[in-house]
Amino acid sequence: MSMERTELAKFDLPDCPGVYLFTQGKGKSKKILYIGKATSLKDRVRSYFDSELIATRGPRIVDMVTMADGILHETTPTVLEALVREAALIREHLPTANAMGKDDKTFLYAVITDEEIPRVLAIRGAEIDFKKSKLLLSDLKFKAIHGPFPSGYQLRAALRLIRKIFPFFDTPRPVGEGNKHARAKIEFNKQIGHYPKDMDKSAYMRSIRNVSLFLSGRVKTLRTTLTKEMNRFAKEERFEDAAVIRKQLFALDHVQDVSLITEDRGDVQGPRIEAYDTAHLSGTNAIGVLVVIENSTPSKKEYRTFNIKGVSGKSLNNDIASLKELLSRRLGHTEWPLPKAFVVDGGKTHKKAAEEVLREVGIGIPVVAVVKDEKHRPREVLGSLRAGITDADAVLANSEAHRFSLSKHRKARSRALRTG
Repeated sequence: MSMERTELAKFDLPDCPGVYLFTQGKGKSKKILYIGKATSLKDRVRSYFDSELIATRGPRIVDMVTMADGILHETTPTVLEALVREAALIREHLPTANAMGKDDKTFLYAVITDEEIPRVLAIRGAEIDFKKSKLLLSDLKFKAIHGPFPSGYQLRAALRLIRKIFPFFDTPRPVGEGNKHARAKIEFNKQIGHYPKDMDKSAYMRSIRNVSLFLSGRVKTLRTTLTKEMNRFAKEERFEDAAVIRKQLFALDHVQDVSLITEDRGDVQGPRIEAYDTAHLSGTNAIGVLVVIENSTPSKKEYRTFNIKGVSGKSLNNDIASLKELLSRRLGHTEWPLPKAFVVDGGKTHKKAAEEVLREVGIGIPVVAVVKDEKHRPREVLGSLRAGITDADAVLANSEAHRFSLSKHRKARSRALRTG
């Protein structure tokens, strides 16, 4: 027999952040049906008993609530901590109502790379070889895989928050000593200006350990570990090191996680998509554009334009080279949020070229290609099903990229004619 809204009072849900678990049955036969996180456990769970549930959450969640006869909960100091606890519990219990597809390939995971200087990256499950703890179609290995995280947007927001407490590299390219990207190590101190500028390798590895503990949902263990280290540093009169840890412990309980307050609305939430297009100016200079579609709506404030520097002349090879340069330069902006899918203009060749760029930097986000006919009308969409986006959204993103590219091209030609 399913629960009624009037029965919620007996579960004593508090008005604070945490995780909640819908259950069915009692004792050893108790089954966990669904796990979620909340800014307010009391308000969030109450929302499951609204008359508009099917419109806001979909039939899968309605069926789950109908089956449930119990609710468990855990409180957390922050929404950020609730998010990582939710992921850890989903991984432990694998509730069927949390599934976004037939398997975990549509979820995002936070991985820690197995490199001399580890990085922390957000990777889609479809790109991970879980048995070998590595990226599919690549030699990039992982020390740890954390997740699954139901919301890719919230995972990336969480990583930005965690990085302010425990610094880590999230660069697209490796940061190993002795390779051509070693200069990225120098840039690291600029990125973490609020930390000691002489942060050494051992301090960085401690930071990576802290990130791993946090992402695995073992925040109590993390607090205990940090407290012990703080006390040890104080005894050794390493007062600056002890002060850093004291600030970290405070930040864990007082992080400003406003970016995570917006609750994930489940089935009706549209994905974030990035689309790319290039336009050639008189066969010489090329302009590349990036557009963003979110919730099936153009987000024009996030549009970007790039002058393609390394390619001249219009041909298929140059078109591919322009796309590769455009995508590589975009991925250099690690401060920009990553999308659920990248959309490119062209066929299998363009799709493979974009996938090659992503593989090289260890980012496992799907690529969708929009194939055009001889009149430049959409004829076919490649890869949308695997990417978890609709053909309609892919075509919208592609047409918006083409429109924006043409408008930039016209402006550039107009300037060239005026100055010529």
